[in-house]
Amino acid sequence: MSIVSVRGLSRDYTQGAVTVQALRGVDLDIEEGEFTALMGPSGSGKTTLLNQIGALDEPTAGTIIVEGKDLTTMSSGELSDLRLRRLGFVFQSYNLIPVLSAYENAEFVLMLRGEGAAERRKRVMDTLAAVGLQGMEGRRPSELSGGQQQRVAVARAIAGQPALVLADEPTANLDSKTGNELIDLMKELNEEHGITFVFATHDPKVMEAARRVVRLEDGRVAEDLRK
Repeated sequence: MSIVSVRGLSRDYTQGAVTVQALRGVDLDIEEGEFTALMGPSGSGKTTLLNQIGALDEPTAGTIIVEGKDLTTMSSGELSDLRLRRLGFVFQSYNLIPVLSAYENAEFVLMLRGEGAAERRKRVMDTLAAVGLQGMEGRRPSELSGGQQQRVAVARAIAGQPALVLADEPTANLDSKTGNELIDLMKELNEEHGITFVFATHDPKVMEAARRVVRLEDGRVAEDLRK
């Protein structure tokens, strides 16, 4: 079953007098439980496509169906609720709140959802343990290595048990050993918990780990390989 279905998706940006076509009529289905990498050179449209699927940006044309809901017909409030309850995001720059501890960063989405304190604590402690940060719950981002900060970001993304996690260059700022450990972690979460992952990446290790690689070129799907 498709968790994401994109049809005729286009996104144009205006830069002065110039119109840039970031996406040009993309058709793509992502099945539940997939571990998929979007690859391509800078400017190919992979981050734009990820942002469209994540309801972070509006398309110029086309439709985006996520869990049976057409994002192009939803209100801003409905889109915010979808992002909060059904989607998880992992960014290249971590995007952690510097004044909050690892625990508080991972808890943040659950607080926004209004979940009870006892449920939040159990979920966050279990999630931080799952990403290898047991005992580091009280540390702020400045007290953590880059790899540990990215693990907090992954914990924040999955603590709410999303259906889909969208990761934009999650290994870009990490050394190869830490990057490999993060890939292994996300693969384990995918296999053991059924979370669907879609990555925008340049990293050959992510592409190697992915069970499907979609190559974008000039805003179009140039190749779609399943392993």
